[in-house]
Amino acid sequence: MSDKARTRQRRFRVKKRVPSAGSPAESGARSPAGAVRRSGAPGRLAVALRTPAREAEPLLARAPRTWQRLLPFAVLGTFVVTLLPVTIAVLTNDYGAGGGWSGALGVAQTVPLLLAVTRPLPAWVLVLSADTLGAVLLIGAGRIAEHSWPWTPMGIVGYLALMACLGLRESIRTLVGVWLVTGAVGALLGFFQPPGTMNSAALLFVLSGVVLALTGAVRGLGDAQQRIAEQESVSEAERARRTLLEERARIARELHDVVAHHMSVITVQADSAPYRLPGMADDVREEFATIAAGARESLGEMRRLLTVLRGDGTNGPDGERAPQPGIDRLQQLVEATVRAGQPVELSLAAGAAAAAPPAVDLSAYRIVQEALANVVRHAPGARTRVSVTVDADEVLVLVVNGPPEGVVVALETSGTGHGLVGMRERVRLTGGTLDTGPLPDGGFRVAARLPLNTPSEDTS
Repeated sequence: MSDKARTRQRRFRVKKRVPSAGSPAESGARSPAGAVRRSGAPGRLAVALRTPAREAEPLLARAPRTWQRLLPFAVLGTFVVTLLPVTIAVLTNDYGAGGGWSGALGVAQTVPLLLAVTRPLPAWVLVLSADTLGAVLLIGAGRIAEHSWPWTPMGIVGYLALMACLGLRESIRTLVGVWLVTGAVGALLGFFQPPGTMNSAALLFVLSGVVLALTGAVRGLGDAQQRIAEQESVSEAERARRTLLEERARIARELHDVVAHHMSVITVQADSAPYRLPGMADDVREEFATIAAGARESLGEMRRLLTVLRGDGTNGPDGERAPQPGIDRLQQLVEATVRAGQPVELSLAAGAAAAAPPAVDLSAYRIVQEALANVVRHAPGARTRVSVTVDADEVLVLVVNGPPEGVVVALETSGTGHGLVGMRERVRLTGGTLDTGPLPDGGFRVAARLPLNTPSEDTS
């Protein structure tokens, strides 16, 4: 292999690159439209807070930073460290409860809050049981008059922190059940209210409902966004698959005209052979008739298949009968693009259209057409160079655009994905290679190598 051929092979080796934003290539997979993009640690923390956690998974377990994942433990640990001595002191000094019972109730009402980070529902059962037991024991306390009962102020604060953890983890049905049980226990204890005390059952019932509603709404928002993201991922995959099928059908419709031309020529030559070559033997005449009949049958099958492919009505009758373009039409394509305000330069090798077979000729035109369309959509005003060269083995198609001059707003921000998909399918059809990707200066390059002879043709 010559040095020139090696250089060309390295240059047009197939590469997978990720198009940059604003480049003329559509991205193959886009982020779901419902995903909320936030910048900075607070934004990521808010997203992690809304993300539903799995069973026994700590709150903020999916947060991006370690300190964010440890934050729930630190917050509830602070509640425990603060509420435990305060609860013991208030029960002993203000309510007049015994020191032993005050210490036991303080531990039972505050320490289970640490469990709420991973298992808030069992923690709620423990705390509610401890609060209820404390309310019963405080009935006989010496200085309970003029104090809140059945729930102490420290118990209300800890209970609301527990409600916040529940709201971020449990389902709506569970939250409603917790709220109703809280109200029912408070109402039941109200029948045994000591004289002179302030009933706090209604206060806790209202405040817990508010906290559960707010945190449950945050949890519901996270659930909804996760379902939307999953659905849009499925829709994106279906859209990519539909785009690929549509592009293949379009290529099949165009290649029909190319193949049908050759089949028609075979039919005409086989039918006219007895008249152009007089004196041929009967068996030879019958052989030509068989060839013509087979060609007509194949052409009819192709037309029936084309009817199925064109059944969506996307192509009108005039478009179906129009001749397929090729390399010789690139000059007209570039002139039309220039008239639209896009600066484009064309370098076309002499004899390229004549040397390329029909499939390669059509594919080269469509690749240039898609590349220029992408430039107009995603980088309007950028200077663009189109080069088509040919040698003994292949046709080289190169479309390079520079960065847009000045501040330019792209005409489209979300492409349909047909551009690069169509280029890849056409290159794959001809057995060639495609190299696409952004350039260091902010431009974009599309390079296609289309062999003049497919491997099967070389073998034959």
